[in-house]
Amino acid sequence: MPTNSNRELPRRVRAVSSLSATHPASVIMTSALPASKALYIGMEVVIAVSSVIGNVMVVWAVRINRSLRDTTFCFIVSLALADIAVGALVIPLAITISIGLQTHFYSCLLVACTVLVLTQSSILALLAIAIDRYLRVKIPMSYKRVVTPRRAGTAVLLCWLVSIIVGLTPMLGWNNLQRLRDNGSLITDDLVVTCEFETIISMDYMVYFNFFGWVLPPLLLMLAIYVEIFYMIHKQLNKKVTASHTDPSRYFGKELKLAKSLALVLFLFAVSWLPLHILNCITLFCPDCNKPMFLIYIAIILTHGNSAVNPIIYAFRIKKFRTAFRKIWKQYVLCQDPVGRLPQRGSQRGQSHERRLRQNDDDDDDV
Repeated sequence: MPTNSNRELPRRVRAVSSLSATHPASVIMTSALPASKALYIGMEVVIAVSSVIGNVMVVWAVRINRSLRDTTFCFIVSLALADIAVGALVIPLAITISIGLQTHFYSCLLVACTVLVLTQSSILALLAIAIDRYLRVKIPMSYKRVVTPRRAGTAVLLCWLVSIIVGLTPMLGWNNLQRLRDNGSLITDDLVVTCEFETIISMDYMVYFNFFGWVLPPLLLMLAIYVEIFYMIHKQLNKKVTASHTDPSRYFGKELKLAKSLALVLFLFAVSWLPLHILNCITLFCPDCNKPMFLIYIAIILTHGNSAVNPIIYAFRIKKFRTAFRKIWKQYVLCQDPVGRLPQRGSQRGQSHERRLRQNDDDDDDV
């Protein structure tokens, strides 16, 4: 909570619940709104199930499709793992907290920090994807030599390490524990509190450090990167250039399609998370301003719902994923026999090998 509203903390923090770990005004629905509470929980359950199933499909698709095992899709898998954790862990905890669970301060703080870590990992994964696509367009001839699987794996680990440090910062002391002590808001001397985000997380941290430091700058940087990517691609498409190995127009045309799909993922992420951070800013800079409850509900659903939309974008926009999803559905859900077995005759195997080599040559661009 803001410093100038400390006297109002006991009253204000019980008016809202941390259903999303990045918003101070996440809603705890009172007994006066049982229908709204049931609707909210129902929507959260649907989002959780959709997020887990959809993103497991993404990871599974990369596992069974060799053409998806390049650096870009390595970062997409990292993003999918964070979204799986949101559906399997964060949303169930959010539903539990929405009933006004009383727990130890640091237990509640750990729940909030978990979501902060996952949110930050999603942002950094999107930034890594943007940089990867930029390099693919900027240095197409030397891209595979520069961006190796080893370096991509190191980048993923670095993203998660930074996310853990940023997300767990409140555990190191930047939280509301001292304010709760000063206001007498602790339920017992054993640091038991009603587990609500606004109760435990400092809005100074959420706005100045998290939003202004680790959310807004990466989003602006990604916007600039994608603008540059589209500019370079259109510039190349307007050139009449020939090459011995591949057609530049075909290469950059398919890069443009994939860049549009990934830019859409970024756009939806920003649309989903910015309202919540804007409400955080309102809480910090205008603590007496009224925030309509329906806006808070919408902001919470948007943040959680973002974890479920990416697989849908991949399925409709990226041919490789669409093909892999169809294979998973037919082979593992409908239990149909896989098609396209390799021929047994030597000459046919050789021809098939050649076709596969040509196909692998095109796979990097097939979207």
